[in-house]
Amino acid sequence: MDIRELDGRALAVVDKLVGTVTPADLHRPTPCAGWTLSDLLQHQISENRGFAVAVREGAATDWHSGSIGHDPYRSYAESVTTVLDAFAEDMLERQVTLREFGTFPGIVAVGMHLIDTVAHGWDIAKSLGLPYEQDEDVVAAALWGAQQIPADPAGRRERGTFDVVVPVVENASALDRFLGVLGRSPGWTPSSLS
Repeated sequence: MDIRELDGRALAVVDKLVGTVTPADLHRPTPCAGWTLSDLLQHQISENRGFAVAVREGAATDWHSGSIGHDPYRSYAESVTTVLDAFAEDMLERQVTLREFGTFPGIVAVGMHLIDTVAHGWDIAKSLGLPYEQDEDVVAAALWGAQQIPADPAGRRERGTFDVVVPVVENASALDRFLGVLGRSPGWTPSSLS
């Protein structure tokens, strides 16, 4: 199966979550330490735009200028259209430089976007107190990709991109294993912060 199709389905799930966000929700805490839901949405808009530019031009110099504007859902939806349009091009073999991570074939870049989408979709759902229902094959692909990320704690702290791996129970779901690999506690709730 084309990784782009999995990424598109992952984005569709997150789109439904973002569509429920009200102005009052924007100050909610998220599992991303120190980030409100507004911060997280701005990050996702920036990431979508950054990936789109990177696959089209080989690299992106700006990964932080996304804005939620006056209509967070519209801003987010526009960024999704931008990245899906870029991924729809003949880009799977193209070399793409992604921030500090390095240079990869386009197919790997889409896989990295999938990891980002599945993880932050969960963050958004948790922030809103809503269920998170990604398809099993989407989660399985994201888990496989996440397991390729170096797990050494010192390196993760130094790079500042992923938290230290969180152990999960042996019979945990694929989603919980995915979250643990990325340093998230599957049991996170807003009340975990107090």
